[in-house]
Amino acid sequence: MNIKGPILCVAGFGDNSSMFAPLVDARRSGDPQILPLDLPGFGAEPLRETSIATLAQHLAAEARRFGARSVVAHSVASIIAAEAAHLSDSIIDTIVSLEGNLTAEDAYFSGTAADYDDAVSFRVALLERLREMAKPNRIIEGYAERVSRADPGALWSLGRDARQYSQTSHPGERLRSAGNVLYVLNPANCPENSLNWLETSGLTKVELDGASHWPTIDQPSKVLLALRS
Repeated sequence: MNIKGPILCVAGFGDNSSMFAPLVDARRSGDPQILPLDLPGFGAEPLRETSIATLAQHLAAEARRFGARSVVAHSVASIIAAEAAHLSDSIIDTIVSLEGNLTAEDAYFSGTAADYDDAVSFRVALLERLREMAKPNRIIEGYAERVSRADPGALWSLGRDARQYSQTSHPGERLRSAGNVLYVLNPANCPENSLNWLETSGLTKVELDGASHWPTIDQPSKVLLALRS
């Protein structure tokens, strides 16, 4: 992709910018500047209203502030980045989507928020689910710890909005029309419907064999290689 200029990096559902620390550490001289960004409610002060639209507006404003035309977006942040790129005053024209949401099936964590009547009960249930999954998996254990630091209201609101968005819009189509897009994935991590859509989408993709859903943590050098290609 050979990106020029600074790259904003935005974490997925409930996560924060620390997931990009290995990417910063692996950066070599000559690589673009890597700028991990905490979203409001997820490492930064929450907004009065948390939704894909409000977070997209925030991301677009931060891109203008840093002069960053490129965004590395993980998971549900791919939706946020795509919507930010579509704003009339946005300078974002390049998105590197790290297993970003393509179909409704990709909202396997965030979408469950709609099954709960309040933020506290959702947070408790999500963390219990993650901690059970984490018993044999240190990467998910780290993710659960980061989710535990997210604002409960922002977590619940974004999750509910992600499900509604996926039912009324097509995340993959919005991403594809957002500009220059590179999709980075390990197919073993992705739902079948999303893989089928991706196969015929025409999006440029890079496959990272054996990577977790958080490739910046376990395969940062390969993610950087994809950014240089």
